[in-house]
Amino acid sequence: MRSELFIGGSWRLGRGTEFGSIDPWTGAQVWSGRAASSGEVADAMQAAKRAFPEWARTPLADRVAVAQRFAAVAQDRAPRFVEAIGREMGKPAWDARAEMAAVVGKVGLSVKAQAERAGHSQQDAPFGRLSLEHRPLGPLAVLGPFNFPAHLPNGHLTPALLAGNTIVFKPSEATPGVGALLVEAWADAGLPAGVLNLVQGKGDIGAALVGQPDVAGVLFTGSAHAGAAIHRSFAGRPEVMVALEMGGNAPLLVWPACDPVAAANLIVQSAFLTSGQRCSCARRLILPEGAFGEDVIAATLALARSVKIGSWDSAPEPFMGPLASVAAAGRVRAFEAAMLAAGGRSLLSSRQEGAVLTPSLVDVTGVNVEDEEAFGPLLQVIRVPSLEAGIAVANATRFGLAAGVITDDPAIWQQAGSQIRAGVLNWNRPTTGASGALPFGGPGASGSLRPSAYYAADYCAYPVATQAADVAVATAVPGLGS
Repeated sequence: MRSELFIGGSWRLGRGTEFGSIDPWTGAQVWSGRAASSGEVADAMQAAKRAFPEWARTPLADRVAVAQRFAAVAQDRAPRFVEAIGREMGKPAWDARAEMAAVVGKVGLSVKAQAERAGHSQQDAPFGRLSLEHRPLGPLAVLGPFNFPAHLPNGHLTPALLAGNTIVFKPSEATPGVGALLVEAWADAGLPAGVLNLVQGKGDIGAALVGQPDVAGVLFTGSAHAGAAIHRSFAGRPEVMVALEMGGNAPLLVWPACDPVAAANLIVQSAFLTSGQRCSCARRLILPEGAFGEDVIAATLALARSVKIGSWDSAPEPFMGPLASVAAAGRVRAFEAAMLAAGGRSLLSSRQEGAVLTPSLVDVTGVNVEDEEAFGPLLQVIRVPSLEAGIAVANATRFGLAAGVITDDPAIWQQAGSQIRAGVLNWNRPTTGASGALPFGGPGASGSLRPSAYYAADYCAYPVATQAADVAVATAVPGLGS
């Protein structure tokens, strides 16, 4: 994995502070290098600015061809990506392979989405014709997260490049090696110099990138706190596109009738997949009081206790790996402790060894719990007396990214599904199940109402509406002329 920056088509050593990434399973260093300096961040943005006019004029077919070559390169290098993802953030190989399949598949979906949502169209009018086209915004800043270090930033990169934008990309400081692999693949696919630039570093480098005066847009996936800070930094600058995806506090409502064992399978996938490090993970399990709820809890506890945890390359493959860092595991443990201190009752206690954290469940029925995203394998259990109360609890959050309903009763789904506020709302499927052929985002503190995935084309270009006539003809208007 390269440790340099990539600016203006050339790899160069950074002049900023030294930092590195750590294998959360072994504690060994995986990547080391120097961050960008503030001057190099400015250089990268200027390289993107210089490259923008020519890339914007490049025919769409040529931009698509580059993206398709990137997909082929990424497919060929998938094993390298899988190892890097596994070593830098601990994701099991099967999970990392699924991520790389999404990276490759993103190209075809983005080409289709752009044609449908940001393409060109024309229709006849009495005076001539009406036309609609879309144009790129300019040099963009893309800031990626650690949990899907290839797929989520590429979910911004691909549609932005197809639209004709140029980019400065800063990966998460936890996964700089994966970010470098991603940029290297795009460069080897034939992107012209300056179209995609890479800077490395921690939060100060992200802030320096966002603060560049020539930035035309910021595409961000990460925490609500960091996203809110980005949002505040652009107060009074409506000309800058700010597309934020900032996680959630997803509810999962389970209601009769359904098989408790089947429900438990969906619950465990929803809450603990990728060690609970997905922004669509279920954080709050809502159940009816009584025997059915108890049966679901019993089945969920049995399955959660059986979850296999291992290194990224363990054989047989584990269900989940460690959290991204020891500090991340500690934060989840602290959240669990705070719930217990507030009156919660432990149903399954977590155990921590380094960055490894086992699943935990805490019954917080009637307990005032902070409305924050605990980014790990921690599930709250809330018992309610009625479906109406369950829907109210589901909506009792400032977030709105994902939610789920598990029931075999279509009337229950219709009632709950029509009232729960979330942008990704699944029925009898894990909350973590999201399709690149659909939008991904939600209301509230989960973002800036600029959903990604299939709708990313919307925030990568602006529409130009035109009325056109081939000949200038005077038209009669009351009160104008004789």
